[in-house]
Amino acid sequence: MAQTASVTTALDATSINLACFSVKERVYAIDITQVKEIVRWQQITPLPKAPTLIEGVVDLRGAVIPVLDLGRSLGGDPIEVTSQARIVVLELDGLVLGLCVEAAIDVLSLDATALEDPPALATHAGYDAIRAVVRRSGEAPVMVLSIEHILESVYRSALHVPGGA
Repeated sequence: MAQTASVTTALDATSINLACFSVKERVYAIDITQVKEIVRWQQITPLPKAPTLIEGVVDLRGAVIPVLDLGRSLGGDPIEVTSQARIVVLELDGLVLGLCVEAAIDVLSLDATALEDPPALATHAGYDAIRAVVRRSGEAPVMVLSIEHILESVYRSALHVPGGA
């Protein structure tokens, strides 16, 4: 379970807290240590010639933050913006970015052993967006996202920007 160890970054290595949110009726999670805050939806200003996965930027208390639509970042349709839509502000290695989600749901506190590796077929096929899976009795599994993979997708999308650098 090498991938599980990379997810567990909390002070207590036997437990983990996951921020959960929904996108297209699926539940995804991110290690809470990567989440700076979750803010209400606000208008996103497009960036000309930005990589296709960057929706634009928001001004959050004087900081301009790039924003990705998690639905599109995971290869699907854009999120549906409703009154429950949120922007999850993340920080990873000094890089701050926002993810548009349809709703913030909950924080799961669980034992790190509850994190399971994604199905082998998915990882062998090169699908790295999911770092771990949490099974829940009577409910669909929670997919723990790899923010590093999402960022890599943004970098790859930059290669396909017409007129881009």
